[in-house]
Amino acid sequence: MSTIREQLKLKAIHRTKRKIPPMKDSHGKYLRMSDYYGENVFDVRKAPSIPEKIRKEIAEVSRSGRHLSKENAEVIAKAVMEWALDKGASHFCHWFQPLTGGTAEKHDAMLSFTADGKPIEKLSASMLLQGEPDASSFPHGGSRSTFEARGYTSWDLTSPLFLIEGENGKTLCIPTAFVSYYGDALDVKTPVLRSISYLDAAATKFLHLIGHNKTTHVQVTVGPEQEYFLVDKAFYYARPDLVMGGRALFGNKTSRNQQLEDHYFGTISERVLAFMQELDIELHKLGISSKTRHNEVAPGQFEVAPIFSEGNVAADQNMLLMSTLRKVAEKHDMVCLLHEKPFAGINGSGKHLNWSMSDNTGLNFLDPGHDPQNNHRFLAVVAMIIEALARHGDALRMAIASHGNDHRLGANEAPPSIISIYLGDTLNKIFESIAGGKTFTPSDKTYLDLGANQLTQLMMDNSDRNRTSPFAFTGNRFEFRAVGSSQAIGFPLSILNTAVAEVMHESNRMIEADLKAKKSVDEALLNLVRKWYSKSHRVVFNGDGYSEEWVKEAARRGLPNFRTTPEALKVLADPKAISFLTESKVFSASELTTRYNVMLERYIKCREIEFETLLSMINQQVLPCALRYRRSLAMTIKALKDIAADTSVEVDIHHKVESSVAQLYRATHNLAEEVKKITHDDLQKTSEKIAKTVMPLSLEAAKFCNELEVLVPEDMWEIPKFYDMLFLR
Repeated sequence: MSTIREQLKLKAIHRTKRKIPPMKDSHGKYLRMSDYYGENVFDVRKAPSIPEKIRKEIAEVSRSGRHLSKENAEVIAKAVMEWALDKGASHFCHWFQPLTGGTAEKHDAMLSFTADGKPIEKLSASMLLQGEPDASSFPHGGSRSTFEARGYTSWDLTSPLFLIEGENGKTLCIPTAFVSYYGDALDVKTPVLRSISYLDAAATKFLHLIGHNKTTHVQVTVGPEQEYFLVDKAFYYARPDLVMGGRALFGNKTSRNQQLEDHYFGTISERVLAFMQELDIELHKLGISSKTRHNEVAPGQFEVAPIFSEGNVAADQNMLLMSTLRKVAEKHDMVCLLHEKPFAGINGSGKHLNWSMSDNTGLNFLDPGHDPQNNHRFLAVVAMIIEALARHGDALRMAIASHGNDHRLGANEAPPSIISIYLGDTLNKIFESIAGGKTFTPSDKTYLDLGANQLTQLMMDNSDRNRTSPFAFTGNRFEFRAVGSSQAIGFPLSILNTAVAEVMHESNRMIEADLKAKKSVDEALLNLVRKWYSKSHRVVFNGDGYSEEWVKEAARRGLPNFRTTPEALKVLADPKAISFLTESKVFSASELTTRYNVMLERYIKCREIEFETLLSMINQQVLPCALRYRRSLAMTIKALKDIAADTSVEVDIHHKVESSVAQLYRATHNLAEEVKKITHDDLQKTSEKIAKTVMPLSLEAAKFCNELEVLVPEDMWEIPKFYDMLFLR
């Protein structure tokens, strides 16, 4: 009989590729992407079924914060309902992002009755605008008692409504904020919206001061790239660690993995391409601008990237994108892994948060133009961002802290846990020249000479790409590369927006003083550049962020290096470090305390799940496989001795197996004893103990599992290996 693992291999290898009917119109003509793009989205700011007067009121309300009139709210609700019903929806839900790392929804039927009992469809203004979910079972970090269950959801007018399709119907989703009975944010969205408003005020005033009088508002623009792994579901469900925590807790990397650098941008396999093609269709129907798809560095790893959109919309859409990745993968008999480090020894997954600002006229704050040395507005904005990172790099590191990201940051394949900023040679020289009172002379080389006349000329960018930098300038935006692949981008986005806005508000006061002193706008902007760069250039680093030399140099510069989540989360308990978040009113002190406790609790619980799963797998899978092999070896040795044959090889292998089994058993015992001691009395101390004491014990146990994986024959090792999961599909 074949082993379970062999059966799983055969199942994965012989999967039939999922085919979906081509998108065609009623005449049989192929639809273009633009024909069905956004068909499952209803944006009240653009919908033709809503009168223009009301659309203008919505835009005004979303910027000013005043109330939407009841009459107009009813008009909107009716238009939304008719659209949803025509699309086949029967239910609606308030869709929100609690502090779980995921999303939440409670479906209600659009069903009501007339006075005479006749059934009708109904979505009233009150149903659209506000909900009242039970908040007691969502994370609150001890901010309230269990019996204080009431919470509110409030519709975000600026984020489009959308439909989610099930096998047997559709549901209308209304993006909302989620707050407690007293108005404290219990979600990710509310602080994002506050931070956008705070930055909008600072950036709009900045442009007005320097003469951009047509600007009425500034929006944060975000394009989050999403990395992920795909694994056949047969292997996934045979690995409890993947099911319980999204990460293989032990396993040897394959002899050929990513060292030949042949997977990155390589030919996409047919099965994966079929998945990607259906994924794009589903994303485009939801108005998510999936633009790029490709193989990533590690085998089994891939990436999808959207076009930039408004910050809060991008945050919502990224959550929806992760959900769609999982849903579509399931249809193709695969599972999408979003953990930051699902397989040790190869690249983990991040979520590169491309970030910029633009105003209503289309001005991109981070577009350097053809002559960046003379674009004083651009240089001033970059200088403000440098100062923001120098001040609040610790808070940004805290914002991306998670048990999953701890395996990735600084692991010689991702940005380090030291927050620094990469400018590139050209920008760096410009800032150094300004700070030193010198004149910058640009290079005349704008095209690359490729030595082949058949090739088109390539224009050189102002900066190269630095994959080792956590915060890098990449042409017309900054790329926050350290965000984890499973994270909701809203929290780091809120911190980044607020940090930049704080410096921009201060800069506005400096510009006002200079203009009052009869200095020109250019003089005022150059004063800003000199001040901020001279003060904060220690955070600028254009070299190799993976090197040990940088770790030492960063320490000399006074840059913090929080290697683990418990270290990073201490920032939330430091009133001085987080004062910029409370003074801006993006977060209240109690909301930050809530997040501190929730993030610590989540770290502890996730690690506990990993430890318990590892212990279970060792006792129920690894040791039984090893003991069966040891028994088989013993029987072979006995049989050989009975015929006076040489047993030296078998005895040597037996000793190795026995040694690894004994060491694994001891390591398992030690780990189990420490896991029993874990309490939730002092979250900070418990999390630190887990990071410093219990995690090393789990890694030691994993090491002996890996030794046995090598020693035990293929036909006796029933746990899917990295080879199976990364290469067979």
